[in-house]
Amino acid sequence: MNVITSKDNSKVKYLVSLHDRKTAAKAGVVFVEGVRICEDAIKSGVEVITAIADEKHASWAQDIATKSGADLLILNDVCFKKISSTVNPQGVALVVKRPESLKGIPLRGDGKDIFLCLEDIQDPGNLGTMIRLADAFDFGAVIVTKNTADRYNEKVIRSSMGSVWHVPVIECETSRDIIEMLHNQGIQLIAAELHGDSLSKANIELPAAYFIGNEGNGLKQETIDSCDFKVKIEMQGRAESLNAAAAASIIGYKLQEER
Repeated sequence: MNVITSKDNSKVKYLVSLHDRKTAAKAGVVFVEGVRICEDAIKSGVEVITAIADEKHASWAQDIATKSGADLLILNDVCFKKISSTVNPQGVALVVKRPESLKGIPLRGDGKDIFLCLEDIQDPGNLGTMIRLADAFDFGAVIVTKNTADRYNEKVIRSSMGSVWHVPVIECETSRDIIEMLHNQGIQLIAAELHGDSLSKANIELPAAYFIGNEGNGLKQETIDSCDFKVKIEMQGRAESLNAAAAASIIGYKLQEER
């Protein structure tokens, strides 16, 4: 078994380069690490290109490579820490093929569809959490604008707890494109907006999609004006607003109750 021991090895440098989202996207791959995240990716059916491990976990990577036909890389501890983005690496990682984005909207067929639409969400932790809630509530897809964080950012993958592999994520250029696509399917649109009607009293029918805006700026006025409903989450405390992911979770729970 060949073990890579030099941090200057070209394969080590390549793996390090994949932490840059543009480099990884251009190569059409995603770098993932950690036992649970890697195994979730494998179970989801993504194509494994390279199985990677330190010497302690070599048998794990060998098994993955044998079953999938992937390349195998075994690194010493120094080299594995070089390619890792975590403080305490678990010693396993994968390079997988980047799943292709859907172009159309997946519909259930029973008229009970729910979609989460995200306008320029920047925080990877928020995005991962919202993909995870979409998975938990069985939404049809998460639909994002182009300026939203990369769904295969390592922080997004970790905070989604594997849901990034389960939930379709559709990318559109702008919110206007999202609105046009959904309206063409007869899906009513809901804007999460501080001056909207109370969520608890809103008369919402499915199929529906709701928009969550940028963490700092909220939804653009054009997006709000294009939606059929505007809803707010009533709060009794002194906080002026909720974290984007928290608001998305509350509205999502309300909508899934309509099924």
